[in-house]
Amino acid sequence: MAAKITPRFVELTYEATLKSFWRKAALRKFLLGSHVADTHVATWSADESKRDFLDRTFQKLQGSDRGKAVIFEMARALSEQTTFPDLRNWEESEQKIAEATKAVGELKAYLRAQDEEVRSEREREEAKNRAREEREKVQRGLTDKRKLQERLDQLHPSVGTQQGGYAFQTWFYDVLDYCEIQNRRPYVSAGRQIDGSLTLDGTTYLVELKFTGSQAGATDVDSLRSKVDDKADNTMGIMVSISGYSSVAIAQASGRKTALLLLDAMHLYMFLTGSMAFQDVILRVRRHASQTGEAFLPASGFGG
Repeated sequence: MAAKITPRFVELTYEATLKSFWRKAALRKFLLGSHVADTHVATWSADESKRDFLDRTFQKLQGSDRGKAVIFEMARALSEQTTFPDLRNWEESEQKIAEATKAVGELKAYLRAQDEEVRSEREREEAKNRAREEREKVQRGLTDKRKLQERLDQLHPSVGTQQGGYAFQTWFYDVLDYCEIQNRRPYVSAGRQIDGSLTLDGTTYLVELKFTGSQAGATDVDSLRSKVDDKADNTMGIMVSISGYSSVAIAQASGRKTALLLLDAMHLYMFLTGSMAFQDVILRVRRHASQTGEAFLPASGFGG
């Protein structure tokens, strides 16, 4: 039930009902069609006026939720009237029709106003719900990021161990899943172990993860490049080294048409601390490589 059953609403519905029907038979048919109980309509005696009958009818209807629903149904039916057949062919038909038109018009205007109020309330409520859901989503996201950061922090004592490397590998792909970056976890291709891949903006990157205590070197870069060179032309490589890179490794990865991007722990923490989305971190390094041929852009250089 959209409209509120206020005294004014009942009064307007009552007046529109009284003014729209002149014959008792026509009014009785309307009431029955609006689901006023047959047993109640049957109590309308021949010597009781329309007004008196409607007085007690509306009083009775207001006493229950079902009765209020009937009043609402009557109001909707009355507001849809454009002609008044029962008021034709009387000596004062023109006046009767004018009064009925006025009563129905007032009811229709009231219903429109209430519909607009209900719509506005609903829209406000929906906006509040959306805002609350967005806040909850952001909060969940912050919580999940904190958990990801805590997991990475807990891995640091195991840097350089095989167990730590596998745990870091799992952590990294959990990050990609969190960021909704399309990825494939580690697999074997042509006898070679691939640490996995990710796809971003139509480019697929083979992933090489280094969770070692020492910096990644030139041989690590050469290993990733050889894997990339075996793949399709639009394939690139991303190396993530928790301990960074030697200057030789960076120089080896860079150059004309380099297909490699190098990330370190600071790039990961840019995402974890909320400075940038991880997708944007990757794309920023990619743009730098395209513009300069340098495979590595330190986090400190992102502002330039």
